[in-house]
Amino acid sequence: MTRYRLLVEYDGGPFVGWQRQDNGASVQGALEDAIEKLSGARVTVTGAGRTDAGVHAYGQVAHFDLEKHFEPGKVRDALNHYLRPAPVVVLDAAVADGEFHARFSATARHYLYRILNRRSPPALDDGRVWHVSTRLDAEAMHHAAQALVGQHDFTTFRAAECQAQSPVKTLDRLDVSQRGEEIHIEASARSFLHHQIRSFAGTLKLVGEGKWAPREVATALAAKDRAACGPVAPPDGLYLVRVDY
Repeated sequence: MTRYRLLVEYDGGPFVGWQRQDNGASVQGALEDAIEKLSGARVTVTGAGRTDAGVHAYGQVAHFDLEKHFEPGKVRDALNHYLRPAPVVVLDAAVADGEFHARFSATARHYLYRILNRRSPPALDDGRVWHVSTRLDAEAMHHAAQALVGQHDFTTFRAAECQAQSPVKTLDRLDVSQRGEEIHIEASARSFLHHQIRSFAGTLKLVGEGKWAPREVATALAAKDRAACGPVAPPDGLYLVRVDY
């Protein structure tokens, strides 16, 4: 039995999310179908993060086991052939140690949320950014975001359907910066709650618009109440950038 490790890039727009579901196409399902065409075997592909519908990835990591052995380069090229025309690409394939687990071996996950902050809507990046036409103050957003860094009870920023055992997480980084016409929100942690980053983005937008003072983000966190959260930002602007091991 050989364990393969994949580095995967995808556009989440056409998918119901990473996880295989009955109500539509998934990234996991697309990869499993491609592996079956390569090997003749039906396997389970495990990802480092279960991204939601519409969420994208520059660097999702996944693993699967096969009884047949293939050279990693052949695995990469064959999967890319069979994945077409789905917007999923295997950037790299490698043989992994049998103890490697894409989800449980991860030590950090890094996400990017892109806000296109201009009057005109996107043409080329439609579905890949959150378009906000109101002028946002990135500096105020960054200042407010620092209250969220560290270990906290993030109940306020946790989706009602979140399956995590505890709302307590340690957020290592939450930076907001202006990049031309875009505002980037960069978040790093070992793991995240369901909708946590999108909840951060929607709340910080209120600060950027001047509707909330920066200190109100800390107040919302302390409330430990989902009702204290700002609106949840759409999935379009969210990307899984990198997973560390």
